[in-house]
Amino acid sequence: MIDILYEDNHLIAINKKSGYLVQGDKTKDKPLSEFVKDYIKIKYNKPGKVFCGVIHRIDRPVSGVVLFAKTSKSLARMNLLFKEKLVKKVYWALTEKNKINDYGELKNYLFKKEKINKSFICKKNFKNSKIAILNYKILKRLNNYFLMEITPVTGRHHQIRVQLSNINCPIKGDVKYNSKRPNKDKSICLHAKKISFIHPIKKINVVIDTPYPKNFSILN
Repeated sequence: MIDILYEDNHLIAINKKSGYLVQGDKTKDKPLSEFVKDYIKIKYNKPGKVFCGVIHRIDRPVSGVVLFAKTSKSLARMNLLFKEKLVKKVYWALTEKNKINDYGELKNYLFKKEKINKSFICKKNFKNSKIAILNYKILKRLNNYFLMEITPVTGRHHQIRVQLSNINCPIKGDVKYNSKRPNKDKSICLHAKKISFIHPIKKINVVIDTPYPKNFSILN
């Protein structure tokens, strides 16, 4: 059920498929965190409740690497690494084409509408707005799409999706943010490709990479 990319006594990284929740929400669908608990309980024959700390999340239609903590100590330390921006995340995106530079920085202020679960570009002084920064690079130019590498500097709600849409490069399949049509499997072509950090317990450099999923098949 789960595709394990990395595991030790402290952390476990999963290659999440599009469509899975990372953490439970109002839909009450079983989230990835519960699948991880099931796996740990069975593999290690653990009695009682199993700990699985959610360190970070990616959107439901997004695929790629997600990291969980197997102990409260590793959860607290990973949370600190994220807070201090010592965790590097790299995404791949297939986007619609537009006349833009091969690489650059996007900087916008965003606000989130909770009722419709959507973020919007706004002015700096807009109430509850937050700065969103990412760097992008075009890796490949296809007939109808760009393959982009995205490195977010901040971690705002739907940040990559709304910022790419704002430069008229919406992510393939992401009709919520102006893609022309949905993907058949309801995924969007945004993939959390790689995560790297200094292990909070072992103090070694950890790089977890994952191949792109089926909805990137036009790269083949």
